Amino acid sequence: MGVLKTILKEYRTLRAFLGINKWTSELGPDRAETLADDLEKVVDQHTRNVAIRFEDDVVTYGELDARANRVANWALAEGLTSGDAVALFMENRPDYIAIWYGLQKIGVVVGLINHNLTENALAHCIDVAAAKLIVTGSEQDDALRGAHGQINVTAPVWTLGGAYGADLSAALERHPAQRPDRAHRAHLRGRDLALYVYTSGTTGLPKAARLTHTRLAGMMRSFIAPCRISARDRVYVSLPLYHSTGGVCGVGVALLTGASLVLRRKFSASQFWQDCVDHQVTVIVYIGELCRYLVNQPLDPKETAHRVRVGFGNGLRPDIWQDFVTRFQIPRLVEFYGSTEGNVSFMNVDGKVGAVGRIPAYLKHVFAHVAFVRFDTVEQLPVRGEDGFCIRAAIGEAGEVLGRLGDDARTRFEGYNDAAATQKKILRDVFEPGDMWFRTGDLMKRDADGYVYFIDRIGDTFRWKGENVSTNEVSEVLSQAPGIATANVYGVPIPGADGKAGMAAITTKGEVDFATLYGWLAGRLPKYAIPLFIRVQREAETTGTFKYRKVDLVAEGFDVEEISDPIWYYDPAKGEYVGLSSEAHADLRAGAVRF
Repeated sequence: MGVLKTILKEYRTLRAFLGINKWTSELGPDRAETLADDLEKVVDQHTRNVAIRFEDDVVTYGELDARANRVANWALAEGLTSGDAVALFMENRPDYIAIWYGLQKIGVVVGLINHNLTENALAHCIDVAAAKLIVTGSEQDDALRGAHGQINVTAPVWTLGGAYGADLSAALERHPAQRPDRAHRAHLRGRDLALYVYTSGTTGLPKAARLTHTRLAGMMRSFIAPCRISARDRVYVSLPLYHSTGGVCGVGVALLTGASLVLRRKFSASQFWQDCVDHQVTVIVYIGELCRYLVNQPLDPKETAHRVRVGFGNGLRPDIWQDFVTRFQIPRLVEFYGSTEGNVSFMNVDGKVGAVGRIPAYLKHVFAHVAFVRFDTVEQLPVRGEDGFCIRAAIGEAGEVLGRLGDDARTRFEGYNDAAATQKKILRDVFEPGDMWFRTGDLMKRDADGYVYFIDRIGDTFRWKGENVSTNEVSEVLSQAPGIATANVYGVPIPGADGKAGMAAITTKGEVDFATLYGWLAGRLPKYAIPLFIRVQREAETTGTFKYRKVDLVAEGFDVEEISDPIWYYDPAKGEYVGLSSEAHADLRAGAVRF
């Protein structure tokens, strides 16, 4: 029986790989077809199919294409041409997809901006893309007003239903629904830029990752074969559309196959399975924190009355993996690893609990550009041997994952709209003089069967609530709070939660009003970036070069039994910071507090 299971596992792995290769083999830097061409072909084949189900509305492929054509014709009338950029700052809705699809028809690059951003972070994202226009909705009025004086580029605002900006809805109605001449994009090739998707880095502000047409098409196609998507499927996306997992991969598997995208404005744990039942969902797209929210919900008859046959996503942690699959009766999950901008990706197609992917012996040549190297957690750099080259991590040993840079679609690194940020992600002379490798910034390990397991993020970024949090950005804001002199921000694990929660070690220059501090931070940072713990130190711990020390602080965490410094924590019941008592610490360690 064991032999049969092994044969079946290898068959599924090989079939998935061959399927992915079938969908992506034609992609390359010289490919003449763009995403707009790919989508128009699907529209012509499935014109009457429902493309998007959203709340009480349905949008057919024909209607989506017509809306996108109006967007393209409006943009042309506004003077936009191929290579120009538009900032899309909007919450989930069908028009979000129609807008970036329409702009792709005339070769305009679209920046998908996190709709939680405010002030300087929002202004930075608009500026770094050199946006010619900003397209938004009513929910973002206040954020744009707050960032107005900090935006350096001249970018008129067009809004769908908002009070801040020109009326885009009325403008679109004045333009034809016919497709614009393909000549507007005929010169584009796979290597040309299609989207900016913003990521958090160590610079303190989001970085604009450059997605070419080839890169974008690869991300949108990669899950079609492993999940066996067809026009009969209904794909549920409750993740934000600025997020590459939902907004690129999730949208892609639906719209490139003629399937229906079931789109939700915002994720709701209490309504998730209700939506799946009501809309007859067959495929779900997840991130790990979403799954944890669902597991923590009370039992509901709808949670097993659905038709979901497969889910794909990333970040599902081993401690809830089996509970999620068993409780909700999900036949199959496809967990993956991959960054928006990087050249390293893995996929777990056989359901091995806890693994983000697998490199079987017979596919090692496919992953020859991937390396696991020993890592020094104090120096925050890969370890080098006496010969000056990096040392490969052994089986079972955690190491940073690197991807060798090349010119094909699989190994290219397009970088960011910031040359310095791009160079920081490249490691040179890794195994031989002159070679260059992409640094993922992630620690992983492999087992003897080739399965790959994610261990942790490294550097100055950690993940919380499915988002990357830049410690520098949070430190800069926190250090401006009344009474705070310095702030050293880092992530700490909390039992029962995915990722790491924010914690700050601060020094003071007067009285700090902890009762109002959380509210002060909430006006300047996205909720997921606000530290949940604050440790008050007499002096900041720094290195000889005046860099903040974090290794010991992370190891000590928020253990009030071992730390003499005062510690405050965000009490979700009170909505403010309160002193961390031994009793509250015990509740946190038991996983009894939900943030």
